[in-house]
Amino acid sequence: MRSKNIKMIEISSELGAGTRGSSLGPAALRYADISKGRRKLNRYPFEWVDDINEKMRVPSKLEFGLNLNHIVKVLPAIADKVQKTLDDGFFPLILTGDHSNAAGSVTGVKQHIGNKRLGLVWIDAHADLHSPYTTPSGNVHGMPLAILLGEDNIENQSNDPDEETIRLWEVAKAIGGEGISPKVLASDIVFIDIRDLERQEWDLIDEKEIEFYTPKEIKQYGIETVAKETIEYLKDCDYIYVSFDVDSLDPSVSRGTGTPYPDGLQLHEAKTLLYHLLKHPKTIALEVTEINPLLDENNKMAKAVLEILEEVL
Repeated sequence: MRSKNIKMIEISSELGAGTRGSSLGPAALRYADISKGRRKLNRYPFEWVDDINEKMRVPSKLEFGLNLNHIVKVLPAIADKVQKTLDDGFFPLILTGDHSNAAGSVTGVKQHIGNKRLGLVWIDAHADLHSPYTTPSGNVHGMPLAILLGEDNIENQSNDPDEETIRLWEVAKAIGGEGISPKVLASDIVFIDIRDLERQEWDLIDEKEIEFYTPKEIKQYGIETVAKETIEYLKDCDYIYVSFDVDSLDPSVSRGTGTPYPDGLQLHEAKTLLYHLLKHPKTIALEVTEINPLLDENNKMAKAVLEILEEVL
C-alpha cells in the first residue's frame, strides 16, 4: 500500500442518512489528524465533491426514497471525481458522509476500468440491499448496493412507492450509463461483519448466493483467515474496491455513527482486515464512511479510524 499514490476525495453529502451529522465525518477525521500534527492524512493531496445538503431544509416527500431527487444529482459528480482521480494515476481514499455515496464512487471506478471485473468488499453491520420496494425507513444509505446491482427485490416487496420514486430509482440505477448497470455482480461481493439485516435482505443474499461473514464466523475463523479467504474468493476479479462503514466497528470502540450495532469488529481486527486487503495489488480504492461526530464523545470514532489508517496506509 505504501507504494500507492494516494489522493483523498472528501464527500460530505449526508442526503441518504437517517440522522444528521455524518456530513461532518470527513472533516472530523482530518481534524483528528491535525490534532496529532498532520502526520498522515493531511499530507495527501485532496479534492472534494460539492454537496447539496441544504436541500434537506425542506422535508422530502418521497416516503420510500428520501431525498432521492437530490441524491441522483450528487452521485454522477462523485462518479466523475473518482474516475478522474483514477485516470490521473492516483489511489482514491474516499471519505464520505453517508453510505449512499458509494453508489457514485463505485460507479466512478467502473467508468475508469470499463469492462474489467470489479470485486467489492463491503465491511458493514448492514447489507444496504434495500430498494424503495423493501425499505423499512426510506433512507437511501440502506440502498447503495441495490443500486449498484440494479436490484429491485420485487419478490420481497413490502412497499408501494409512487411513480416519481420509481422514476428516480431507475435514474439512480442507470447512473454512469446503462451499459455499466449492474456495476458489480452478486458473485463478486463479499460482506464482512454483517449482523443487522431485514428479512428481505437475507432472502436476497440467499437467492443471489452472495458470500458473507457474520461476527460468529469471524470469531470462529479469525480475521486474518477471513481477509485471505476474501481475496481468494475474488481472485477472478480484475480489481477490488473496499468499502469500510465504521458501524462495522463494535460500539465499545465508539458510538459515533448513525446506526451502531453490537458484536462488531474490534480495532485490531479492523486493522488486520484492511492491512491484508489494501496490500493486495488489485485493490483500486478505499472508502471510509458514516463517521458522525455529533453522536460521539471527544471525536472518538474519527480518532479510532485515524489509528486504523495510520497503520494500513
